[in-house]
Amino acid sequence: MTALDLAVEWAHEEVVVHHDPDSGLRCVIAIHDTTLGPAVGGTRMRPYPSLEEAATDALRLARAMTYKSALAEMPLGGGKAVILGDPARDKSRALLAAYARALDRLGGRFNTGCDMGMEERDMAVLSRLTRHVSHTPAGSRIDTADLAALGVFESIRAAASLLGRGLEGLRVVVQGLGNVGFQLARRLKEAGARLTVADVDAARVERAAAELAVEVVAAEAVYDVEADVFSPNAAGGVLNDETIPRLRCRAVVGGANEQLAEPRHGDALHARGILYGPDYVVNAGGLLSLIYDLEGADDAAVTARVRAIGPRLAALWDRSRAEGLPPHRVADRVAEERLAAARRNRGR
Repeated sequence: MTALDLAVEWAHEEVVVHHDPDSGLRCVIAIHDTTLGPAVGGTRMRPYPSLEEAATDALRLARAMTYKSALAEMPLGGGKAVILGDPARDKSRALLAAYARALDRLGGRFNTGCDMGMEERDMAVLSRLTRHVSHTPAGSRIDTADLAALGVFESIRAAASLLGRGLEGLRVVVQGLGNVGFQLARRLKEAGARLTVADVDAARVERAAAELAVEVVAAEAVYDVEADVFSPNAAGGVLNDETIPRLRCRAVVGGANEQLAEPRHGDALHARGILYGPDYVVNAGGLLSLIYDLEGADDAAVTARVRAIGPRLAALWDRSRAEGLPPHRVADRVAEERLAAARRNRGR
């Protein structure tokens, strides 16, 4: 199925492909649904093999953002932007300026923040060029990655409780030691969990081993480690036909976006009796940072909202058991129910 087919099937409201020859900017901005409010979603920069793959990524992530906002009870819609290019080589002030102009052309229908390949300093630059960027406010002691990690941490706590365990001695495999994965590993280590970690970046693994004194396995072997919880915090699509049969865990709870290669892989986890935390529920911590701007909230208020992700996930699992459906199917249903209710209210 092509990206255009997906845009039609998933009823995206708007998809923009933008090219600025002078700066080398090539980007795709996907706006999925603005029923609940203006679309929000991170901007990621990656060396995508093709424009088609970049557009597909943007479409999938934009739809997930719609559902994430709905389940987090935020007055926001879902969108996503992807920039084609190597962030280490191709990112420049001229490129960021061109991207800011692309955001301005959307007139506030899409507002963005930090994601893979982009950093808070990039968002700070963009925020001086356009009003349609959010980043951690000056004076805050909490960054977006730490909020995302906190949400995953509280979700793992909820999973441990359902498994009849506490965090002390809980065996957790953390896949991916980027900004979110490392912060998560640190929190779990401090809580007494027994950690095994993996990353394709050797420097990140060395840092975790040195600073956290955790067990390390090769990136390709991470699915074979026996554990209570497998926590994917790197790329998407890691739960698929090849990896799911290898899992030796009781639950999958992580911060990566689009962990299921296809929805049927959530069904496969359910059939194996593996508890799954739908990613757009678990990783909503970064999104909730927007209440700094929306509500003028302080660090304590934002942190409290992020900690509530754990109980929200536990309630979703309760409904999953009651209805006999996989958690990801229930999460989609809850999101669609809230969107449908908002559409009815809007039509009155």
